[in-house]
Amino acid sequence: MTTSRKKKSNGFVTFSPRLRADDEWASYWMRQATLRLRREVAWLWSERGLPAPDNPNALPPFADKASVSLDLSRFWGEKQSFYRTDVTAGYLTEQLSKDSRPKKGKPPRGSFGWVVKELQLEDVASFTLALALMSAFDASMASVTAACLNDPNKNYPNLMLVQKLWDEPEQVLALADPTHPLYATGLVRQSAQAAPFYAEMLWEQPLTVPAPVAAALLFPATAWPGHLSPWKSNGKAETKLGEEAHLLAYRLRAEKAEALRIVPLLGAKGSAWRETARAMARLAKREVVEFTGHGRLLESEAYLNALATLCWLRDADLALRYEEPDEGHERHGQSERLPLASIPLNLWLSITERKQLAHIPDANLLPAVSIAPLTYHERVRYWTQQLGAKARGHEGCINEISRRFRYEKETIRVIAQELKALPGKLAAEDFFAACRAELQTDLGELASKVTPRFYDEKLILPHKQLLQFEEQLNAMRSLTQVHYEWGTAQAWNESGISVLFAGPPGTGKTMAAEIMAIRLDLPMYRIDLSQVVNKYIGETEKNLKRIFDAADISDMILFFDEADSLFGRRTEVSDAHDRYANLEISYLLERMERFKGLAILATNRKKDLDEAFLRRLRYIIDFPLPDEEQRKQIWQQVTPAGADSSHLDFDFLARQFPLAGGNIRSIVFNACLQSAAGDETRQNADKQLSMKDVLIAVKRECDKMNRSVSAEQFGHYAQAITNLEQQP
Repeated sequence: MTTSRKKKSNGFVTFSPRLRADDEWASYWMRQATLRLRREVAWLWSERGLPAPDNPNALPPFADKASVSLDLSRFWGEKQSFYRTDVTAGYLTEQLSKDSRPKKGKPPRGSFGWVVKELQLEDVASFTLALALMSAFDASMASVTAACLNDPNKNYPNLMLVQKLWDEPEQVLALADPTHPLYATGLVRQSAQAAPFYAEMLWEQPLTVPAPVAAALLFPATAWPGHLSPWKSNGKAETKLGEEAHLLAYRLRAEKAEALRIVPLLGAKGSAWRETARAMARLAKREVVEFTGHGRLLESEAYLNALATLCWLRDADLALRYEEPDEGHERHGQSERLPLASIPLNLWLSITERKQLAHIPDANLLPAVSIAPLTYHERVRYWTQQLGAKARGHEGCINEISRRFRYEKETIRVIAQELKALPGKLAAEDFFAACRAELQTDLGELASKVTPRFYDEKLILPHKQLLQFEEQLNAMRSLTQVHYEWGTAQAWNESGISVLFAGPPGTGKTMAAEIMAIRLDLPMYRIDLSQVVNKYIGETEKNLKRIFDAADISDMILFFDEADSLFGRRTEVSDAHDRYANLEISYLLERMERFKGLAILATNRKKDLDEAFLRRLRYIIDFPLPDEEQRKQIWQQVTPAGADSSHLDFDFLARQFPLAGGNIRSIVFNACLQSAAGDETRQNADKQLSMKDVLIAVKRECDKMNRSVSAEQFGHYAQAITNLEQQP
């Protein structure tokens, strides 16, 4: 605020000493309010039959409110006579008449004087604005207001007080209109906001002026608050605007805002929406300030209105970024808050989805400007530019992260700053670690992140399937080169890889997916089909959209277990549910083709999958039940290294029991539990895994699967197993 005073004001302005405004009109009307309040206090002593106190600053006691109201008519004549005959009241009345208005001129934009002229306020409205403004400016006014309203709980002025103080009380009725410019522009706020905007204004509702607005009215040269950041041109070449943005910028330039106008900027998270908005604002010749504070502040309707009014006063536009409310947050989020539609303001709103505009009335909504996502080559150039000297020697790594992580400019800039701050020479791992740290994939209840378990185990499959598995890995590793160096990206829509793992339960489909996640260094998410598939029409499609939209930002593995329940054959249409089920499958096929990561589907019912879907898969790997040699390898691999397995006959186990790998793993784990529960001497001595415990676990596993096993399969261990079963 400026502290210089070119003109000395006539006496006091407010109750607190040394409070002065830079705006002469604000000082004039606040002085008028102060004089009238002092005169009212003097009258209240006489009205209540009490002698005037020796201390002129003493406040009268509170009286019965009903009696005071009933006596208003009786005391009206006495009050007018009191103003003329009482020494103090007469002096204050004389000061009111002598107080000269400021000379006519051109007050600065946004000041009290400018508001009076711009809104063509009548004197009673100017007085009311000053009275409300004083409650924000002078801390001493609260007790005086309470005394004049005869209520210790009413510390803010209201229309009742205005009517008491104003010489022509009937004029105050015009201020009871909720569409009055004082309220429509957000200059004055009445507290009861629960009622609809066009509800009848109540006379006793407090009148307040928001602090940022008060500062602007009193001190027009005050700097912007710290959470409002004006956009400044950096002198560099402007962003090239598309036709829609170019036309909208000229529309903003030609048409002055008469009410709230929202300019939606639709782009992916981290997009360069500010660059586009800056270029449009320059073309429209508009100053824009961006809200950079905490998003929770904008959940307050009063605060958002205050920002909007402040920007209108200073002839600036307001820029906000849409923020989703926190999960489980019961209060209204920013998505449901807008400034008053009557405030003349251009609001630049950055959004990521069109549905975020659903709550905005069409009358306040301008055409959305789409911010095109960065292409692969643009990401490469921007990474290189932002990394500067640190990019040298890492061209291949930059190419790979530019494909894997489809970040926009703001996100790339933040990550690049972190990488440049690292000491020493960068390694490839630094790039990937920094990019992964920025990921905020939220699939909610639709998926769970998988922590791979099989770092030290190899996949045991027939040669053909192992070869297909390696081909799949090589395909994912070659995507960057083939798409962007060989030129397949456009024809194949920059798509990733989709693969089907088909086979009986326990044959290693999930294990293969986790090994693939480890070797490709990709995050893996298991899709919970019980949450995705919904009986209500259209809900499954919404859930699928949420999954693929979240996964589009970065390469990852989406693992669909029991995929036949989601990717099943399309049916003949007999009712609406069949039609929508087929639409869901069609939508799923379309999103699968556009998915840029790795989608792995697992099923033990391959024949039930839709044929159109099978044609769209890049790879199909069948997982058969293991043969004897493969079973032996599985038995040896799943036996923990910390257990003594020297007494196990792996050849016998592999030959006698045609089990899947998942069953073998379960058997070994159960056998370890039982062996560890054996005699304490053996447990402490050698942690021996006995053949008897393994065979018992085999028997239990077969019983669990309702699979009969003959005594002959247990060979010379058959009697021991039989004896165990027959023990009482």
